[in-house]
Amino acid sequence: MGHTSTFSRDDLGLNYASLITYPSPLRYPGGKRKLANFIKLLIVQNQLIGCDYIEPFAGGAAVGLALLFEEYVNAIHLNDLDRSIFAFWDAVLNCTEDLCRKIYDTEVSFEEWERQRDVQLASDPTNLDLAFSTFFLNRTNRSGIITGGPIGGKDQHGQWKLDARYNKINLIQRIRKVARFRNRITLTQADAKDFLQTGSIDSAQRTLSYIDPPYYEKGRGLYKNFYEHKHHEEIAIRVTSLRSSWIVSYDAVTPIFDLYRGYQSIQYSLSYSAANRYRGNEVMFFSPELKPPISMSPTQVTKENLRIARSEIKS
Repeated sequence: MGHTSTFSRDDLGLNYASLITYPSPLRYPGGKRKLANFIKLLIVQNQLIGCDYIEPFAGGAAVGLALLFEEYVNAIHLNDLDRSIFAFWDAVLNCTEDLCRKIYDTEVSFEEWERQRDVQLASDPTNLDLAFSTFFLNRTNRSGIITGGPIGGKDQHGQWKLDARYNKINLIQRIRKVARFRNRITLTQADAKDFLQTGSIDSAQRTLSYIDPPYYEKGRGLYKNFYEHKHHEEIAIRVTSLRSSWIVSYDAVTPIFDLYRGYQSIQYSLSYSAANRYRGNEVMFFSPELKPPISMSPTQVTKENLRIARSEIKS
């Protein structure tokens, strides 16, 4: 049964702590939320507060949203070629209440999971239907993989059930918070290789781009739009030709080090939840003019580190 009769935007008290810790409504394989504080620190130390921020591979956009919500950047540009991801963010910004209504009214069940999986396979779903299907499957599939299997399995005999990551009220709050920033968010659906070549990234005076392509080794199992080596090579050529500031993150594998040879880099470990929970080795590369905070791991920057850095800039 739905809950239409009790739904009201006034009933949803905001849990601000949760919205800051988890700014994105989406779970994302290889999501970089844990790197947000590091990028904030980099912005502070490189005097980029108030710059425009660009993500050519937006995905869950957790870093960009955190930077925007906490006023580290003036505006964000989210780009993603995947029609499902684009449809979701488009609905968040332009059909906010219709999307929230569908989330609130729809029962979380395996029968519904099958219906929403079929929407992904349809050739011409409406944008709202595709957006909701993307959200529903992201929150009910293992590790948030849209094409993956349901949490708890099809028989729902697992330790976790289908709704384990589906707190309707909290997720609606997250969507509404993003929508309140819609005038400072630009959304596009371009191939990242083309997007990086358009010149729009270098058009703003102060810009920071965070390029987080599909993993080199694990991408095929995680993303619909995975890359072959030649695609990673094309991205590297375009990124290293940018005149504005950039950061690139990848799995730490030899072919990637070869593509970004000569650029500053930091290696770190990041916990993944896709398939099995383990720690993977990753690497960040930086454009020449950036001065990355090299004294700490990108996953271990704290709010206190940020407070100290900001006070030093002011003094």
